[in-house]
Amino acid sequence: MSSFTLADLEAIVASRAQADPSQSWTAKLVAGGQDKAAKKLGEEAIEAVMAAVRQDRENLVYESADLLYHLMVVLKIADIPLQAVMQELERRTAQTGLSEKASRQDP
Repeated sequence: MSSFTLADLEAIVASRAQADPSQSWTAKLVAGGQDKAAKKLGEEAIEAVMAAVRQDRENLVYESADLLYHLMVVLKIADIPLQAVMQELERRTAQTGLSEKASRQDP
C-alpha cells in the first residue's frame, strides 16, 4: 500500500504552483485562474463518471487521480487548505449520512 497522501499532493501542488507556467502544468492552471481550473475539474469528474458507468476499473483509477489532482489545484487557487475539507468530512461522519442530510436546511 502506498504511503502517498492527499496532504502530500497538496504540498506538491503548492510547490508547483510557484513555478514558471511554461514549465509546469500546475502553474499554468493556477495562472489561468479559477475558471480554467474549475472547468478542468469538471471535465475530469465527467471522465471519472463515464469510467464508473462503463465499469472500467483501470480507467476509473486513472481518472480519479486526475480528479483529485485538479480538485487540489482548485482548492489551492481558492486558498482553501485540505485540512478545511477534512474537518468538514469529519464533522459529517460524526453522524450517519441520512441524519446529516436531514439536518441540512433547504435553500
